[in-house]
Amino acid sequence: MLLHVIAHGKIGRSPEAELVARYQKRMTWPVKMTELPDSGGKIRTAATPSKTILLDERGKHMGSAELAETMGIWRDDGIREARFILGAADGHSKKDRADADLLLGFGKATWPHLLARAMLMEQLYRATTILAGHPYHRSG
Repeated sequence: MLLHVIAHGKIGRSPEAELVARYQKRMTWPVKMTELPDSGGKIRTAATPSKTILLDERGKHMGSAELAETMGIWRDDGIREARFILGAADGHSKKDRADADLLLGFGKATWPHLLARAMLMEQLYRATTILAGHPYHRSG
């Protein structure tokens, strides 16, 4: 299953960009990164069976194992692409939130956009290692 991270804004050369690249390089699942302008920018509908996940402060708070389990179910059900979308500064529209398959939150705090992107990549890497039985994720 392709993990497609779609984010508004350019990450440029930053410590967060280094983290994103580090986790992307480690990933054994295919990963695609798409950057859209800070405002506007169209997100095309996927041509294959896909899931749309919006990162949203009002989203569901999932532990790493729960995210991994969800991704494993999607993969096993034939979903070809999981699209993780980070919104612009004003977040997502009501329509986009209503149309999403999952609203995913990283807690009640508001996170800087670039840091949220790095956190998402780490969680995607962690989820794929959980599914692979790799010891990276240590739960107690």
